[in-house]
Amino acid sequence: MFTKILIANRGEIACRVAATARRMGIKTVAVYSEADANAKHVAVCDEAVLIGPAAAKESYLRGEKIIAVAKATGAQAIHPGYGFLSENAEFADACAEAGLVFIGPPASAMRAMGSKSAAKQLMEKANVPLVPGYHGEQQDADFLHAQADKIGYPVLLKASAGGGGKGMRVIENSAQFKDALASCKREAISSFGDDKVLAEKYLQRPRHIEIQVFADTLGNCIYLFERDCSVQRRHQKVLEEAPAPNMPPERRAAMGEAAVAAAKAVGYVGAGTVEFIANQDGSFYFMEMNTRLQVEHPVTEMITGTDLVEWQLRVAAGEPLPKQQHELAINGHSIEARIYAENPEKGFLPSIGTLRHMETPSAVAFELGGAVNLPAGVRIDSGVRAGDAISPFYDPMIAKLIVWGADRKQALARMAQALSQYQIVGLATNIAFLKRLVEGQAFSTADLDTGLIERNHDALFPAAHAAPDAALALAAVSLIESEKDRSAAQSGANAADPWGQALGWRMNHPYVRALSFGDEFTAAAQPYGVNVSYRAADWLFSVGTAQPQVLSLMSQDGHDFSIKLGEQAVHGTVRRDGDMLHVFTNGAHYPLAYNDPMAHAGETEAEGGRLTAPMPGKVVAVLAAKGQEVKKGDALVIMEAMKMEHTIAAPHDGVVDEVLYGVGDQVADGAPLLAFKTA
Repeated sequence: MFTKILIANRGEIACRVAATARRMGIKTVAVYSEADANAKHVAVCDEAVLIGPAAAKESYLRGEKIIAVAKATGAQAIHPGYGFLSENAEFADACAEAGLVFIGPPASAMRAMGSKSAAKQLMEKANVPLVPGYHGEQQDADFLHAQADKIGYPVLLKASAGGGGKGMRVIENSAQFKDALASCKREAISSFGDDKVLAEKYLQRPRHIEIQVFADTLGNCIYLFERDCSVQRRHQKVLEEAPAPNMPPERRAAMGEAAVAAAKAVGYVGAGTVEFIANQDGSFYFMEMNTRLQVEHPVTEMITGTDLVEWQLRVAAGEPLPKQQHELAINGHSIEARIYAENPEKGFLPSIGTLRHMETPSAVAFELGGAVNLPAGVRIDSGVRAGDAISPFYDPMIAKLIVWGADRKQALARMAQALSQYQIVGLATNIAFLKRLVEGQAFSTADLDTGLIERNHDALFPAAHAAPDAALALAAVSLIESEKDRSAAQSGANAADPWGQALGWRMNHPYVRALSFGDEFTAAAQPYGVNVSYRAADWLFSVGTAQPQVLSLMSQDGHDFSIKLGEQAVHGTVRRDGDMLHVFTNGAHYPLAYNDPMAHAGETEAEGGRLTAPMPGKVVAVLAAKGQEVKKGDALVIMEAMKMEHTIAAPHDGVVDEVLYGVGDQVADGAPLLAFKTA
């Protein structure tokens, strides 16, 4: 077995590999970019070496530099994780030439499966089921058009070298073919440097089911059952589960055996995933093979009681597979949700910033390689900590939340509960969206297909609604109590002086206080007007012109509050971040902007920060000039971050006083982009 390995990756997968290596007594070397100097994966490894600037092409994709670090630190092998160099055949070859073990499949297997068209020709010879289509080298437009007509519409065009949903077009009829082909080829050449395409029958309401395979250097190859990854957005997975719901044993065996045949056809070694597209009638067809460990591998570990990273290390060291096919069995059900820094309501726009506060669900450590029937059945794989930044340079994943249950019903309940307990402040996340998804009828009843999110759009993206009185009451109590604490700390020896206390004491009449909370995330057109009337032991609370209710504080533990509003007991957490009060209650998150009249006296809406950069990025267009009069909603500046554009619009009618950045300038998160005057 190896005594030291280098992990050529970052984030949660680097931390995941390091955890297994530590348990096995193997020392680890981390590599990191300048942007990751303080990253979690750097801290959890035994050694860490800087390899370049933030951009991946100048750091994590520099294979020759990574190999040099491995040699210099005495590492015997390199684990590539997933992404970056994990499926780079040239890098695998370079490792071998340098006398290092590449913890992954042979370069020949990567090359064989790297081209979708070539892989399907190989699978056809191995009798692996294929979707009816054309996978050859002939790329003449008229020839491809004739093939599509022969297959029958709808037809799916796919870039042969593609992935991640790029270079894909669904063609509904023959008249659409010419334009769709040209568009597909343009995107393919731009994304992959190769405009070859293949044409296949487009399946209606298909499921995405993949099989985990594992092979050693001694000729053994097995499958560790299946994962259902049907819930996707833009061809990227959102939820994964194992085993696949409603999977008959006969079909499971047939898919597993087909996956093993696919792996053997290319002389595979190590962990791999054979992906199939499955019809609702149970028929299934080969799509592609991912020649690496998958993001969703934890659900397989949870139901099989295995540590797939340990298996990778043992196989790469020349050992036989730890188990044979007859020794594997499915135990319970597991679901994984990917927690991302993104805004689903804004087209899943990545959210860049600092994790100012992060509280995770109560997790019971999953003992990799041990029993899976844990009391809580919750596992969190993450590469970030509270205080870390989600940068524009890498994937905005915060964590993978994995749950296990004795059956799917219990796993669903645990996932919903765990999502309710997740608290993040500092950037937008997809947590609320995931909760709606898990609790929605389609997913909970296993009515699965790759179009589930689009089919259930209205339920998953409901109309905005106003924050409930309970959330506003928690925000008000949090403010009042924090003011009491602050005044008590400031008064010191004069603590008994009533004039130095923030208790709302008045000599003749009760103190009625008006609070204002803004909320851009709900249907509230105007700020919430909250009235709080101070009394001896409690308050009278009302929103707008509603009838006042008695509000009292039952208990407080730091940021956690238990209050009583009328006859309703309310429990929640309130975290303050500048002017924002983040209220977490009843499984929901309500970001409320406190309009402090003392802190912002005289400021206009624009001066209050409306015209600032929402994330670090580059200015790609300036649409307004100094002195220009603009109307509310007019586009002023366009920024680009993580390959997505964000438009900064005028918050109201006014005049551009000064443009602070030009096209091509890099700007920091929160940087003011323009000076703006109200008309």
